[in-house]
Amino acid sequence: MDLLLVEDKDSFRRLLTQALEGSVWTVRAVADPQEALRVLESHPFQVLVTDLRLPGMSGLELIRRAKRLYPGLRVVLMSAFGEPKDIVEAMRLGADDFLPKPFDLDAFMALLDRLRALVGAPPPDPAEPWIAHSPAMKVLEAALRQAAGAAVPVLFRGERGAGKERCARRLHGLRHPTAPYLSLTAATLGPEGPDQQMLRLLQGGSLFLAGLEHLAPAAAAPLAQAMDSPAGQGLDWMAGVDSEGVLAPELAQRLGSLELRVPALRERREDLLALARLLLERAARREGRLTPWLERSAERQLLEHPWPGNVRELEMLVGRTLLFSEGHAIRTFLDLGLSEAVPLCLPWPEPAGLEAMLKAVARSAEAPLLRRVLSEATGDLPQAAEILGLTVRTLALRLRDHGISLEDGDSPLPRKAP
Repeated sequence: MDLLLVEDKDSFRRLLTQALEGSVWTVRAVADPQEALRVLESHPFQVLVTDLRLPGMSGLELIRRAKRLYPGLRVVLMSAFGEPKDIVEAMRLGADDFLPKPFDLDAFMALLDRLRALVGAPPPDPAEPWIAHSPAMKVLEAALRQAAGAAVPVLFRGERGAGKERCARRLHGLRHPTAPYLSLTAATLGPEGPDQQMLRLLQGGSLFLAGLEHLAPAAAAPLAQAMDSPAGQGLDWMAGVDSEGVLAPELAQRLGSLELRVPALRERREDLLALARLLLERAARREGRLTPWLERSAERQLLEHPWPGNVRELEMLVGRTLLFSEGHAIRTFLDLGLSEAVPLCLPWPEPAGLEAMLKAVARSAEAPLLRRVLSEATGDLPQAAEILGLTVRTLALRLRDHGISLEDGDSPLPRKAP
């Protein structure tokens, strides 16, 4: 991982650089904040460590400008003269921590370990909307708040696309919003189980396993062992499973103590229009468009539909309709079935040899093709894998490589990686 160190005192800059030699960090150390900005503009970094008092620009101003370039950048402010108002301002600008000089190098390395975990498993956006107007969602919200006070594994059970992962993010935010959070597709786990180093990075945070019904039988025992390991005991475990999904006995023993039901979208009529407007706003933002409003005729369409595909179906419908809509209002939605034919639109590849351009086009086509087949299979991973001629684990790994979650419904906007 890449770390940018900004410190104008040569001796202290060398000391910190030497302390990081041989670690997981690749360090670029500079003395001038203007040079730091030039470096940031030319190369992304995961962490910025900066002094408060710098020549020509304060560390606070550097943090402000760096955050404009990379909103997800993790930041540590150091100072021997930090006033409380400076610390408060640094936190407001998005700094993760403050180190008063002089500080212990072990404490510095421990802080970087925590930031490394947050880089690899960033906590959910605390501003992510949570829509719970319906009686069914109010019951779930009350259960989540009760669960937040207990450090027990939680199993979310519900139909495909109902938003089980969104509920996991909500619970994580209620428990410890600034701690690491990672979502894994269960089908990607092999017989070796979860990586122990990953579990150590998640200490104090949460791990959510999506689609637990698709876990390979050979991976059940290693997963149970990982939950019982010292590293596994240091984090909160959550999982999502289909309404009719059956867990292996060793997992049922560990995840069955608290099971929360996620209601289907047809049970959330009071939430439907608010969800549609939210998804429409996100889709319009991705397209760089103003968000159109829904006319009454379109609202009636939504309210009268049975929603067999849950929130994922609603998200697809909104995206398709926006793609073919013009003007400032949506009067009617496209066919509400999941099989609506939509052209496959791909970006032109960079000019190169024909073979290289064809490979680039094929790579661009893979993600939309995977999404389309997964949607037509209504999120059924084995069925989608059979259609594509892949094993379930291979398909799950392909989905992970493209950032496609089995719980895309009601998902937040993708983050820009720092």
